[in-house]
Amino acid sequence: MFLRRRRLIAASGLAATSFALPRVAIGQVDQRPSITIAVQQIANSAALEPLREQSNVGQRAFSFLFETLIMSNLLGKLEPMPGLAESWKRIDDRTVEFNLRKGVKFHNGDELTADDVVFTFSRDRMFGPDYDISSTKTLFTSVLIRDSNQGKNLPPEVPAVAKRLFPALEKVEAVDKYTVRFTNRTPDVTLEGRIGRLGSDIISRRAYEEAKSWLDWARAPVSTGPYKVREFKPDQVLVMDAHDDYWGGRPPLKSVRLVVVPEVATRINGLLAGQFDFICDVPPDQIPGIEKNPKFEVLGSTIVNHRLTVFDKNHPRLADPRIRQAFTHAIDRQAIVEALWSGRTRVPAGLQWEFYGPMFVENWTVPSFDLAKAKALLKEANYKGDPIPYRLLNNYYTNQVSTAQVLIETWRQAGLNVQIEMKENWQQIFDTNSPRAVRDWSNSAGFNDPISSIVAQHGPQGQQQQVGEWTNEEMNKLSAALEVETDMQKRRAMFKRILEICEREDPAYTVLHQNATFTAKRKDIKWKASPSFAMEFRNTNFASN
Repeated sequence: MFLRRRRLIAASGLAATSFALPRVAIGQVDQRPSITIAVQQIANSAALEPLREQSNVGQRAFSFLFETLIMSNLLGKLEPMPGLAESWKRIDDRTVEFNLRKGVKFHNGDELTADDVVFTFSRDRMFGPDYDISSTKTLFTSVLIRDSNQGKNLPPEVPAVAKRLFPALEKVEAVDKYTVRFTNRTPDVTLEGRIGRLGSDIISRRAYEEAKSWLDWARAPVSTGPYKVREFKPDQVLVMDAHDDYWGGRPPLKSVRLVVVPEVATRINGLLAGQFDFICDVPPDQIPGIEKNPKFEVLGSTIVNHRLTVFDKNHPRLADPRIRQAFTHAIDRQAIVEALWSGRTRVPAGLQWEFYGPMFVENWTVPSFDLAKAKALLKEANYKGDPIPYRLLNNYYTNQVSTAQVLIETWRQAGLNVQIEMKENWQQIFDTNSPRAVRDWSNSAGFNDPISSIVAQHGPQGQQQQVGEWTNEEMNKLSAALEVETDMQKRRAMFKRILEICEREDPAYTVLHQNATFTAKRKDIKWKASPSFAMEFRNTNFASN
C-alpha cells in the first residue's frame, strides 16, 4: 500500500503536464520518443562537473553526458571496454598510450583530438595552478556552499578530487592528433582503471575555455555522450537532447528529462499516473505494490557500492577507538537486509568486492553482531552515556531514515546514547561549527582494485581525511605503498592490513550492507538496468511498443 500522495514540486512544472511517451504524427521528421525520469536528486553540488560531483546521483546523470577513454560495460558486468579510445597499450609500469577513435564529435560539433584529452587532465581544468606532484600531504578541504565559486577559479574540491584520483600523474602528452600518452611519476598497476573512472571524463577544450565562468561551464558542460544539455535548473530538472552526431550511433530518444522528486510516494504515484516513464531508487518494500499493476515492472540488483556508517574521531567520545568498535558490534546487519531490503541485498565481506579478483581478501567479515562485546568495550572505555550526535539526511540513500532507526535501537541496547540530528544537505553534514561524530555514507569501487574504494575515500587523499574526520599514520603509509607496488601478493597483504586498521583497530567506518538500486518503469518499454547507478540509453538499450 502506497503512502498518501502529495502534490508534486511546483517548480518542476509537472502538475499540469503528462510526460508519457508522445504520439508522434505521421510524417513528422523526428519520430523518436522523449521520456521523463523521476530521481531523488540530480547533483548535490548544483553542478554537472564530475570533478566536483563525485556522488551516486551524479553518476546517474553523467552517464547520459560524459564518456571516458576506457568505459564500463553497463549492460554486462561493468568490465572495461573501449570508449573514446579504440585501443591502448602499456609502454612500461608508469606509462599507458591510447589510440583515440577518429571522427568523434563533441556536443558543440568539434572533433575530439588529443589536444582535448591533454587539456582535460591539465592544471587549468583539473589540478589547479598550485599543484605539487611530489607532495603527499592531504589536501584539506570542505564541502563549499553551492554557487560560491567566482570566475574561472577552480572550486577547492576540484583539485582535491583530482589529487585523489591521480596522486602521481606526471604528464599527459599528445603523440599525434589521435594518440595520447599518460605517464605516472611512480609505477601504477591501476593507471588504466583510474583513466576509466568517474572524474576522468573527456571534455571539449574550446567549450571550457569559452565559458564565461567555471560555474557557467559546470551548468552546461560539453562532452561526447549520447545526450547533451538543453536546460539545467539545480534541484529541479535536467533536460537533455539527443546528440545526433554521436559516434556510437543515433540515440534512440529525442530527449530525456530528469526531474527531481525527493519523496518516494510522489515518484511512485507519478509513475502510476503516467507523469513519469521511469522512477529511480525504489525501496524494495514498494516493489510488490508497483508490480500489481500489469503496466509496470521494477528492474535492479545489487551494485558495486556499499552503505557505511562513518566516524569522526575528533569527537571527544569517539577519540577512543573502543567506543567506535562498540558501534561496529552493535549493528544487526542481517536484520537490516531482511527487514528493509526484503533480502534483495546482502552483508558483504567488508569494504571489498569479488570483482577485485586476486586482490579480494578471503575469509574477511564485517564485525559480528555482539551486544555483550559492545557493552564490554564501552565499559573498558569508561563511557558514561554522554550524547553522541548522528547527522542524518532524509532518505538521500534508499531506506536511510528507517536504517537509522534500526541502528539507534541496537546502539541504545548496547548503552550508546546516540542522538539523531536531521540535516538538509551535505554542507550541513560536514559543517564544523558544531561537533561531528557519526554520519551515513556509501563507497563505490570505480574499478577492480581497492585503490578505487578504500584508498580513494579513506586514504590520505580520500574525502574522509580531506574533511578532517579521521586519519591513521600506518594506513596512510600503506596506501602510498599500495599505489606503487606491482607484486599482487604483496599488494593483497597490504590491503588486508588496511582492512584490519579501518574496520577493526581504529574504525574509520563500518560497512552496513551492499547497496542495491531498483528502477520502476512502463512495461511496454524494452530496457535493461545496469548493475550501477548509471543508466544506459544508447541505441542498443531502448525500444517501445
